[in-house]
Amino acid sequence: VQLQASGGGLVQPGGSLRLSCAASGFTSDDYAIGWFRQAPGKERECVAAITYDGGSTYYADSVKGRFTISRDNAKNTADLQMNSLKPEDTAVYYCAARRYTYRTQERYYDYWGQGTLVTVSS
Repeated sequence: VQLQASGGGLVQPGGSLRLSCAASGFTSDDYAIGWFRQAPGKERECVAAITYDGGSTYYADSVKGRFTISRDNAKNTADLQMNSLKPEDTAVYYCAARRYTYRTQERYYDYWGQGTLVTVSS
């Protein structure tokens, strides 16, 4: 069972990035996906999540209106489109999976990707 997060990089404030989470070794369409981030010196937080069927989504207030989570169960992927990026979005971003419904607390997730670094700086 493996999750692979990719798409991070350096972007200027106001720019966009698209993160992708690829699942292998299990049927990801039974699993909700959460995107978490951890900035230096801060706790890991959930920024977006989506149910196993894509029917419901969650966004943290800090990213609402700027980030969009989506999934393609045929491809076993879940993406996080990040627009209007701010320096405070700088963090390592992780995707995680748990059965069916999402939760915003990391302890409820069973599988984790390795993280991808997003740096927002001019």
